[in-house]
Amino acid sequence: MGNTLKIQIWSDIMCPFCYIGKRRIEGALQNFEHKDAVEIEWKSFQLDPSFIASPDDNMVEHLAEKYRKDTDWAQEMLDNMTQNAKNSGLDFHFEKAVMANSLHAHRLLHLAKKYNLANDLEELLFKAYLIDGKNINNLDTLKALGLEVGLNAESIDEVLHSNAYANEVQQDINEAQSVGVQGVPFFVFDNKYAVSGAQHVETFVKTLEKVWEEGKFDSKVTVLNTTDGDSCGIDGCN
Repeated sequence: MGNTLKIQIWSDIMCPFCYIGKRRIEGALQNFEHKDAVEIEWKSFQLDPSFIASPDDNMVEHLAEKYRKDTDWAQEMLDNMTQNAKNSGLDFHFEKAVMANSLHAHRLLHLAKKYNLANDLEELLFKAYLIDGKNINNLDTLKALGLEVGLNAESIDEVLHSNAYANEVQQDINEAQSVGVQGVPFFVFDNKYAVSGAQHVETFVKTLEKVWEEGKFDSKVTVLNTTDGDSCGIDGCN
């Protein structure tokens, strides 16, 4: 076994289950004996790369239109997701959510990754969108979040006012497609086993223990036959 067990996580800020999945993998690590030997690498994924937000966008109406259902159905879906989040200690406020394209946020995350700050920024971005009702496509908002995690103001401006890291974002998405990612969150453990969706903490703990016990080697990624976890795909969340 190498000195580090690496977990790659494909995620989109716009995916509520990705934030829940983050909390659950963190909970699993708290119950994993070798947690100090685990490295997490965040990978970019966009559920809707072509999405263009408008000031009148409303989450309930958007879901109703997307699924061709009524607004009562959409509200119930969000209520169920909110309760799911509470079970992981998160307090979602979809009524405040500002729908946005996540490309700029992903580009900033790649800058943060360069300084080992991606996990901290990922947390703030999720919180900004799903709890605080901030626009994560707004450059001033992104700069403030970048500064909060310790990024340099000049570096942030250089990224946000250019096309920097756009290729890296696309590379992550292409890699996701090659691995077989159809929804996020998607977790790959030591390039060996993959787990799809926001699985329960116990499932993640068992996977961590399995990978650690078997040792580290490169192989084709195998998707473990776990109960389907909650995830978001290009067609929506379920």
